[in-house]
Amino acid sequence: MTATLLIVDDDRAFRELVVDILRPEGYRLLQAGDAETALEIGARERIDVVLSDQRMPGMDGIELVRRLNAGSEPPAVVVMTAYGTIPQAVEAVRLGAADYLTKPLESPRALRRLVRGLLGRREEPDTTSEFLTRDPATLEILALADRAAATDSTVLVTGESGTGKEILARRIHQRSRRSDAPFVVVNSAALTESLAESELFGHEKGAFTGAVGRHRGRFEQANGGTLFLDEIGELSEAIQAKLLRALEGRVIERVGGSRPLEVDLRLIAATNRDLEREVAEGGFRSDLFYRLNVVSLHLPPLRQRPADLELLTARLAESLARRLAVEPKPISAEAMEVLSRHSWPGNVRELKNVLERSLIAASGEAITPADLPILGTSGAPQADPAADLSLGERERQAILEALERTGGHREQAARLLGISVRTLYNRLRQYGIH
Repeated sequence: MTATLLIVDDDRAFRELVVDILRPEGYRLLQAGDAETALEIGARERIDVVLSDQRMPGMDGIELVRRLNAGSEPPAVVVMTAYGTIPQAVEAVRLGAADYLTKPLESPRALRRLVRGLLGRREEPDTTSEFLTRDPATLEILALADRAAATDSTVLVTGESGTGKEILARRIHQRSRRSDAPFVVVNSAALTESLAESELFGHEKGAFTGAVGRHRGRFEQANGGTLFLDEIGELSEAIQAKLLRALEGRVIERVGGSRPLEVDLRLIAATNRDLEREVAEGGFRSDLFYRLNVVSLHLPPLRQRPADLELLTARLAESLARRLAVEPKPISAEAMEVLSRHSWPGNVRELKNVLERSLIAASGEAITPADLPILGTSGAPQADPAADLSLGERERQAILEALERTGGHREQAARLLGISVRTLYNRLRQYGIH
């Protein structure tokens, strides 16, 4: 069936612009000049997506979001707002809007892609790869990320393992002018000293033993698009120096090559380490840190986002059930209570793993505390053990907790924490854990 979209804006010229952009997609396109008319149309039509201005005479876009979400089958609502009113748009998302766009529209292509994504999500939602939040502080971070997406500025994403740093990086790429170009991911922790330079910058045939042909490195693969360097704190000092030269000159040279190659890409780096502390201690180059830290985005851990736990649990359980081809099951109130008492050292990644195991293990009509063995079923509330700790202390505590849960099995602990085994061994040495 053809999807029906409703464009709500008191500016007729802007409504027509949106219609012109979306018409080639084949949607059924309706218009309303104010929120009241939009509600009247919504009462008699099945609307899939609403694109609404935030500031309108009479009822504004935020109230329209509230009214539409009160219905039995609410449409996906995108709030369109000027840069100066982004905080109000963030509030609309907190109240249930699916997303927001800034006016004037940055890119017709971005608008078409957003609508296609919303329609695809309604038909077959995949909540394991989108950034779900209703937490006000995290929504502010998403707003800053979206503003950064409109530029080519380098972005540094920090936060504990499992908080969604790569998902945020993909969101920035998808909302940028480079969205049709490659998004290339590099796990810096997996790069050995001997292979890191070749992996990043490529090599020529015969550059070293085993180099049987020319190899395009990740910088070349990401040319025109976005290069995401995850766990950048794991890079050696020698590779840090080469990376700095590449970023400053936008020029690379393959191993064994003699010809410099220009590259045009956007870099997003991520780390779960305290790079400022490592700069102070001499473990990370200060010049590279300042080159990376242009736009800094820190994702809070799940334990500091209590408003998100129920949302994430419901949506992830639904999506995982579909992927596992098992019967979707609600989370019982008792199980939700157990989940809310857990400190989540592995964050959203840990929650996803727990829910996946629970869906497989549950034999009843709903997920109960008995289906959450890794969390235990004690009724005693768990205090937040990381409330007043530094990032390093929190990380050490999370590692100890993961090792305790897995009986000291390091590979399982690394999977639970969402880090590589190599990274875990480095942290064990760093924190003196035996």
